[in-house]
Amino acid sequence: MNKKGDLPKKVTSIEPTSESLDDILKKLLSAIPEVKSAAIVSAEGLPIASALPQGVDETRIAAMTAALLSLAERAVIEMEKGEFDQLYIKGTEGYLLVLQAGPNAVLTVSTTKDVRLGLIFLDCRRTCEKIAKLI
Repeated sequence: MNKKGDLPKKVTSIEPTSESLDDILKKLLSAIPEVKSAAIVSAEGLPIASALPQGVDETRIAAMTAALLSLAERAVIEMEKGEFDQLYIKGTEGYLLVLQAGPNAVLTVSTTKDVRLGLIFLDCRRTCEKIAKLI
């Protein structure tokens, strides 16, 4: 029992949750060879979990994802298209996908140019549902 005036014990984060999120990302990357990296980012632009190539700064990716998310959400509202669900950007070497993963996070996925978009969106949607349950 705490005596009056005792400070509460330090609260630590729950590690199994982040491990579970890491496992979800690893499964996505191993299931689809065309997926080269993935990250879970908070709506505020903070990295939650990531599976990125060595040398890629997850904080920078998270900040860029938040900027894309903010613009996409505003555009959807301005154009009266309902609520933001997903965004994809096509480059000459592949795609960048940003999908809502619950109310407080998004999943960002980088793929090769050879990916089948229908299948990747289906797998990413399933992944987002798993993420939303944990966050």
